[in-house]
Amino acid sequence: MAEPASPAVPVYAVGDLLASLRGLLEERVGRVWIVGEVSNLHRASSGHTYFTLKDDNGQIRAALFRSAARRLAFEPENGLEVLVYGDITVYEPRGDLQVVVRELEPRGDGALRLAFDQLRRRLEAEGLFDPERKRALPAGPRRIGVVASSTSAALRDVLEVTRRRCPALPIRLAPTRVQGLGAEFEIVRALEALWTHGDVDVVLLVRGGGSLEDLAAFNTEAVARAIAAAPVPVVSGVGHEVDVSIADLVADCRAPTPSAAAELVAPDRAELRRLLHRDWGRLGRAMGSVLERAAARLGRERDAVRMLSPTARLAARRARLAELGRALPRELVAGLGARRARVATAAPGLPRAVQARLARSRSSLAESAARLESLSPLAVLGRGYALVRRERDGAIVRGVADVEAGEQLSVRVASAVLRAVVESVESR
Repeated sequence: MAEPASPAVPVYAVGDLLASLRGLLEERVGRVWIVGEVSNLHRASSGHTYFTLKDDNGQIRAALFRSAARRLAFEPENGLEVLVYGDITVYEPRGDLQVVVRELEPRGDGALRLAFDQLRRRLEAEGLFDPERKRALPAGPRRIGVVASSTSAALRDVLEVTRRRCPALPIRLAPTRVQGLGAEFEIVRALEALWTHGDVDVVLLVRGGGSLEDLAAFNTEAVARAIAAAPVPVVSGVGHEVDVSIADLVADCRAPTPSAAAELVAPDRAELRRLLHRDWGRLGRAMGSVLERAAARLGRERDAVRMLSPTARLAARRARLAELGRALPRELVAGLGARRARVATAAPGLPRAVQARLARSRSSLAESAARLESLSPLAVLGRGYALVRRERDGAIVRGVADVEAGEQLSVRVASAVLRAVVESVESR
């Protein structure tokens, strides 16, 4: 039977003991890097991921919370060897020793290839690799930006190519680490610094070749999204020709090597000189053609102005008058001859035509005289009628109402005019 605890030996409640152990671990151990194999992986509906990290000598529980899981470039799977960076603590409700994962990286080429394939499929589904969103490179950049290690052979290759092809082309370097833990975040900051403060027209992202692990920073989501968000075209020249990175797939243009990337953006001085001579010749020929057309137009307009002057117009009128004067006698003679010919043709039948025309005119005149005679008032008077007018106003008397007793009248008969006085007026 155990003896009761002495006052010198502290007695802990289970929760207090676990809390003390957790504090001790967090204070003395804190954050650590751990290598192990993933097993018993479980993804909760909350978005958190729980798994066991183990090796041949032991195991520890791991908790990958949703906020950290969203930053991963791959999906962890059972059997993968991973490198975990996290806080050692105690999960008090179960008394489990565990690590709260802050960073998780795959280990080994197989795991890196899995992470690469997972990220590639996800970004491809979002359309980040679509050719339609990629931009053409500037034909004559004013300044190029370079993201590379300041001591790398890749940077030396870029500088050598640009110096050979176009020595006057300015280069803005954003130095960065290109491999190792956290290198991807330095690459992102270097890219953003170039288009924020560098005043560049195109960016070269370059590094030499290496293993899949060496190129891991260029296969991260952070670098991919930074390239996709770039306001200027990005050329990726990462690794050797056989190396294809996520950065290559997202970039506007992929070059097989850093030197090839520089060849793509740096114009060739000799080619520029050739194009300049060609365009200068074209410009000279075009200017000559323009001057010829302008001279011809000027000549036409000078002639037109000369023709509009009073002297020129007067001379033209005189020339026209002289021409008409020469043509007039010919026209008169021709017209007179034509008229004479018509007269000669019509002369034999002219007397008969005149006699016939006179006979028709006399007959028409006789008919008209007869009709006029029949309508004349004098003809009516010849049949015993008279035309009576009042002497005072010459008005025709048509009835008894038009005269009074003692009225003087003028009576027109067929061959005379009678003067009469009305003695009386009687109505019948």
